[in-house]
Amino acid sequence: ISGLNKSTKQCRFTQSKGGMALAIMSIAVCAAAVLLSMLGFLSFGAAGLGMVAVLVLAIVLISLVLARSIHFLDKQEQLRIELFTEVVVINGPGVKFLNPIGYRRAAKVPAQPIGTMEYAKVKDSVTGSERIERGPQLLFLKAYEQVSELKEGITLSKIQYLTIHNQLTGSNTTCKGPCVWFPSDPFDKALSTHPREAIVLQEDEYVRLKDTANGQRWVQQGKDLVFLEPTWTQEGKVRKAWTLKSFEYVRLLDSVTGKVTVHRGEKTVFPRADEEILDGDKLSAIDLKVDEYVKIEDQASGQVRVVAGSSESQVFLGPSERVLDGGKKKAVQVDEEHAVLVRDTSTGQQSLMTKKQLFVPGPHEKIEEVRDLIKLADHEAMIVKDKDGTLHFHYGLPRDGSSEPKSFFLQPYSEIVQLWWSSGLRREKRNLCIERFDCRSQYMWFEFDCRTSDNVELVLEVTMFWEAVDLAKMVRSTGNLPGDIYNQARSQFIKHVARATLKSFMEELHSISGTIHSEDAAFYETRGVKIHSLEVTRYKCADTRTSEVLQQIIEETTNRLNRLSQAESENEVKLFRMQGQIEQEKLNEELLKIQQKHSQEEAKVAGAAEADRVASFIDGLKTSVPNLEDRVTMWQVLRKTDALTVVSEGGGNFYYTPSDVDLSIRTDSQQKSKA
Repeated sequence: ISGLNKSTKQCRFTQSKGGMALAIMSIAVCAAAVLLSMLGFLSFGAAGLGMVAVLVLAIVLISLVLARSIHFLDKQEQLRIELFTEVVVINGPGVKFLNPIGYRRAAKVPAQPIGTMEYAKVKDSVTGSERIERGPQLLFLKAYEQVSELKEGITLSKIQYLTIHNQLTGSNTTCKGPCVWFPSDPFDKALSTHPREAIVLQEDEYVRLKDTANGQRWVQQGKDLVFLEPTWTQEGKVRKAWTLKSFEYVRLLDSVTGKVTVHRGEKTVFPRADEEILDGDKLSAIDLKVDEYVKIEDQASGQVRVVAGSSESQVFLGPSERVLDGGKKKAVQVDEEHAVLVRDTSTGQQSLMTKKQLFVPGPHEKIEEVRDLIKLADHEAMIVKDKDGTLHFHYGLPRDGSSEPKSFFLQPYSEIVQLWWSSGLRREKRNLCIERFDCRSQYMWFEFDCRTSDNVELVLEVTMFWEAVDLAKMVRSTGNLPGDIYNQARSQFIKHVARATLKSFMEELHSISGTIHSEDAAFYETRGVKIHSLEVTRYKCADTRTSEVLQQIIEETTNRLNRLSQAESENEVKLFRMQGQIEQEKLNEELLKIQQKHSQEEAKVAGAAEADRVASFIDGLKTSVPNLEDRVTMWQVLRKTDALTVVSEGGGNFYYTPSDVDLSIRTDSQQKSKA
């Protein structure tokens, strides 16, 4: 049993066919030894048992020697033998015979399989050297070698690449796709585990590159597929080149020399390595129409030029030029109603261009203002102050002593005089700007507070009908004509109302207004104003209770006047109605007279006609009926027949007495009795 255990331990089970055979052989030898021991003991007793033990021991020793001497190797195995001074390996497949006492130990190890996409880094532990083994293969290591790394290669597409760093030399190389990268040197290492994408440039694209090894910079233009070398760096993103049309251009600034280059279309422009766009983007040429112009300054020399438009005019800026005054502008059409105020920036003088033309300013001229022709209506007036401070009065209708035209242009250094007048019923705010004066008669409304002699405070609303007749006096005397008029009228009303009671004020209101109007004529004349009328249109009490009493008085007076007016109206209506009736009766009388006259005329005509008929009838029967009375009787019978005919045609009933028709009436019973 002890020998069997030792043989089992000596013959280790492995996955190879040779190991299995040795194990089976050892088990068979041990089983035979056990069987012989049992037979010897049964046959020879103790002596036979000793002989059998010796025989079994010999068999076990032989099996152990065979197990150390014979090794069966598969094609994927190698035998690693440790001698007394060194280590050797024997690669399979095959059967290997070894000196059982010539080595320390021997072990079978599997070979290292390497796939198609794999590689292994093998290191010699004695020399320290390394090497790379690529698949597909079955790697049999040497005696002192071991696999330090087993990795997959990196697959690169057509637009991918890797930067490889050699740790021994420090140099970098680029591996471009399409391929599978395996390190060719044990010291090669990919700087990134993921492939980098190449820069794909279209025909109108470019990218700036820099070589960090020598500092050189350049622009790589499309169409291209750019794989960055290890020392190259990309500056910025992929950019579009400038595709210029015939009316477009681009200005590029060299950041090293400061030189500006202008490129005009039609073409595609790629910048140089040190060039940047000057204006942020491509520019369009300035398209000038016939009535347009543009001012351009050369920043290098400071000169200014003016380019006027024509039928086909396009302006491209030079390297150091810039547009002044915000770009192109419209030329000014100077005609009968428009003029141009121009300032010469070199001298500072102003001039007014009134000659009919399409005005384009010169290089040192600046258009200050386009002035319209000032046209005054017949009722308007305007005051102009020239550069010497002299006032000129322009009227729509010429006046005595004024020779200024009614239509004019405002000359240089002249200005229109503006007067700020007060506004509102109490003229509290001076916010009404007057440039054109209305010389027509017009109304002015205002209100102010007064107090009567019996201490009743009133609020008066006054209407003034006034007219400005002399602007020169008005300008010399006041700058706020409505304010002066208001204050003067307020002062006069306060003075006159203070002398009257409320009752007398109500009775003498119009006379007070007339007195104030007549007393202030000199005041208004000195200000060039004529007051046509001054009236109090409304008044009320400032105190609420007094106002209520006054309102009751006013209402009672108003009601009385309304009743009187109503009575007068009713009387007028009655009078008018009576006059109408009289006229109607007169007309009826005339109508009756006319109707009577017409009836008489009709009767005369009818009688004459009837007489003619009777005479003709009687005369016609004169021969046949000589007696006149018989002829008259015949006429009367005919007339009765006509009357009966008329009655029968109508809807009436006609009754006759027996005497009228000479009739006798009898019944049927009387006739039968007679029979």
